[in-house]
Amino acid sequence: MKLATLKTGGRDGTLVVVSRDLSLYQAVPALARSLQAALDDWDRIAPQLAAVYADLNNGVAGNAQPFNQHLCHSPLPRAYQWADGSAYVNHVELVRRARGAELPASFWVDPLMYQGGSDSFIGPRDPIHALSEDWGIDLEAEVAVITGDLPMGASPAECAQAIRLVMLVNDVSLRNLIPAELAKGFGFFQSKAASAFSPVAVTIDELGEAWQDAKLHLPLVVHLNRKPFGQPNAGVDMIFNFGQLVAHAAKTREVAAGSIIGSGTVSNKQGNLYGSSIENGGVGYCCLAEVRMYETIESGTPKTAFLKFGDNVRIEMFDVRGNSIFGAIEQTVARYPQRD
Repeated sequence: MKLATLKTGGRDGTLVVVSRDLSLYQAVPALARSLQAALDDWDRIAPQLAAVYADLNNGVAGNAQPFNQHLCHSPLPRAYQWADGSAYVNHVELVRRARGAELPASFWVDPLMYQGGSDSFIGPRDPIHALSEDWGIDLEAEVAVITGDLPMGASPAECAQAIRLVMLVNDVSLRNLIPAELAKGFGFFQSKAASAFSPVAVTIDELGEAWQDAKLHLPLVVHLNRKPFGQPNAGVDMIFNFGQLVAHAAKTREVAAGSIIGSGTVSNKQGNLYGSSIENGGVGYCCLAEVRMYETIESGTPKTAFLKFGDNVRIEMFDVRGNSIFGAIEQTVARYPQRD
């Protein structure tokens, strides 16, 4: 089934069930007012939500309304936990190579993960706000999962079974603030702006054969200023699957229902710079930092600028029939409004 949260009904929004083709929705206040409430009682509520979903798809829902992605918040407007991994070691390797650092061997067997700010996400069509372009504003297109409750020390297999929903995320990074934070031995903190998630979160059964080995094997399509920028396959070169990423988070703590775990920037191994962009026959990128890494490796200096005010980013994923699965994250970079 497919679920979304409308920007009504308070800070946590209003939970709605969305039809498979993203054309209709139905609010379900009698079942759960928010997605977090549904996750807290998932075993009881999920079958009832699935029944509403079936009615929507069969054209027999009683109070169906046209679905408008622009009215959506992120599926969870705030969460108990948002932890982002780095499952695509190719991305990490490029970052380190660009600055002349070796990749530790442990990175291939033990995932990186940071704990992001989860008190306030932004909607999938909200602006990417910043106070200055000098912060080095960058998109990061990723896949993320929402979990149920898990005990400390849960195995990767147990963690994979506890995945309730899958969605997309733009994990905005402020690249020029990162070096100083990492130099302190702490972080990320200031260098990670508010993230935005896809309008719709879906259950694993909706993904069919594309979901294998706790990975989503479909291209993640990114447009920058309405031009193709990236289409790497999220299931390729993913060294750690979502079961392993969630287990990493659960190693020393319990994981609460409604926790969000991200994949890290989707990145496929490619040839040299001239064969990696979509224009040159490659699969492109999911962040500007990778383009700049390739440029640094090839010529000694990056040429591509980070995002500027007015730039537009679109992130989406399509099934094998060309249908949008999660709806689109589409955001414009804007200066944060001045306060009176």
